[in-house]
Amino acid sequence: MLVAVAGGKGGCGKTTVAVNLSLSLEGQIKFLDCDVEEPNVHLLLKHQTVWEKFVTISIPSFNMEKCLLCGKCSDFCQYNAIAQLPNRLLFFQELCHSCGGCKLVCPVEAIKEVEKTVGVVRGCRAENNLSLVYGVLNVGEPRPIPVIEAVRAEANSNGITIIDVPPGASCPVVASIRGVDHLLLVTEPTPMGLHDLALMVDIARMLNLRFTVIVNKAGLGEDGVYDFCRRKGIPILMEIPYTKEIAELYSQGIPFVKAMPDWKEKFREAFQSLQEG
Repeated sequence: MLVAVAGGKGGCGKTTVAVNLSLSLEGQIKFLDCDVEEPNVHLLLKHQTVWEKFVTISIPSFNMEKCLLCGKCSDFCQYNAIAQLPNRLLFFQELCHSCGGCKLVCPVEAIKEVEKTVGVVRGCRAENNLSLVYGVLNVGEPRPIPVIEAVRAEANSNGITIIDVPPGASCPVVASIRGVDHLLLVTEPTPMGLHDLALMVDIARMLNLRFTVIVNKAGLGEDGVYDFCRRKGIPILMEIPYTKEIAELYSQGIPFVKAMPDWKEKFREAFQSLQEG
């Protein structure tokens, strides 16, 4: 079963839920940290790195001795990664989407593809029999999708895989959640939490995903999230209270199920309801 934990805004509790859920389940669990721009699950789990592999993309290389400056490559590029000047070409790597179209349209084969490293994926043995995989995007790289896809490729074909989704509601999120069996939407009872929950619900429905809501920091006093879920017919799977004890544990980098073992059973029951639903 492939379960993604998302929620939109940073700080709403996605990683908290994903880590504590993973530590509560039994058996061979794989954990994928798809927040490749700022991965942090490896900071919360004791682990040992056992493998790593680099992620590469293809980008064009131009042979200006062959180039006719005909402009076909720059006309073809929909992302404006190639600009033709009167006597040369300009190539903007950050805009290139590695489609290979410029190479195909070049009439004199003046373009070839070369590999560029954009990040790394690491596999780890972690505590509680977890298998952790996380990616790190190279500094300055504008597109995390290739690294996210490399992390997603490590999902269990059988068994349980938990995905920690990056913050936001844009392309990296879609790449992380597409095709999952269930989407857990973590929110908080605040106006910003409600705003991003509504965005994530729209995305989940566009992708035709099954989803439920987990309310983190419950008890802050705002009812908008609950009213929204009631109006939209969205089930609330569980609530995590806004308590000093949980906040202190998180500030120390300690998943709260370690110090509050009764929560393990609550997470197991919640996950069982997903499997049965």
